[in-house]
Amino acid sequence: MAIQYDYHMHSSFSTDSDAPAQTMVGKAMEAGLKGICFTDHMDLDYPPLYFPDDPSAFTADPELIHHEISRLRDVCGAASGDFHIGFGLEFGMQPHLAGRFEELAARWPLDMVIASQHLVGGLDPYYPEVWEGKTHEELIRSYYEEMLSNLKTMTQWDTLAHLDYIIRYIPDRESFLFDSYEAFPDLIDEILLYVIRSGKCLEVNTAGYKYGLGQPNPAPSILRRYRQLGGMNITIGSDAHAPQHIAIAFDTVRELLLSMGYERYTVFRNREPIELPLAE
Repeated sequence: MAIQYDYHMHSSFSTDSDAPAQTMVGKAMEAGLKGICFTDHMDLDYPPLYFPDDPSAFTADPELIHHEISRLRDVCGAASGDFHIGFGLEFGMQPHLAGRFEELAARWPLDMVIASQHLVGGLDPYYPEVWEGKTHEELIRSYYEEMLSNLKTMTQWDTLAHLDYIIRYIPDRESFLFDSYEAFPDLIDEILLYVIRSGKCLEVNTAGYKYGLGQPNPAPSILRRYRQLGGMNITIGSDAHAPQHIAIAFDTVRELLLSMGYERYTVFRNREPIELPLAE
């Protein structure tokens, strides 16, 4: 496995994971990785209708995470460089949150910040009812328009995660695979060019294989276009919420990226990029 760092990972500090951070670290070490970065959910103001009894749903506690990562670095010997355990957060973008994200990024000693678009129109497309009364094209276009608008208000982010995340949750996706680039080439180009001009990274998220898509997020068509536009900076993460999904399909994605002309990927320490080769 030439990809030796998994830089998108969750633990029980995220609402949708039951996996203790120590379990995730142990599994990553067993898999032969050299490091990981925990990027637990910071979806401030997540729509209350989904978790009415939990006002802090999908809002991790950075203090608790930092304490646990510091403990694990000592326990695992990671502080000496044997195995890197990164402290990151996944910021769930919404139009009014840029300032609060800046405060969080300034307060905590983060290694990496992920920018993610999880909502559209203030609702979560994970739930089938969000798709009712709309065509796929209408909802997905709105999702990308919101993503671009939110990115332009955000200063604190290092990589744009799972760009076409929304296609995971199309209600009848078993019958067809929606190609966002084919549907919205100009809009996707605008997002990719914004990432490039901002000097940020585009994440290659391998959870698409877990979800039965048979491809990463974003899709190969988007990754190919990013490279054509001059984009080279990528991060790679499994988006694992359970230990069995750590580094899922990393070998498959490595071959895909090499075939498109990518030569390296990026990890972060203290918000500083470190480039690593895809080919050994």
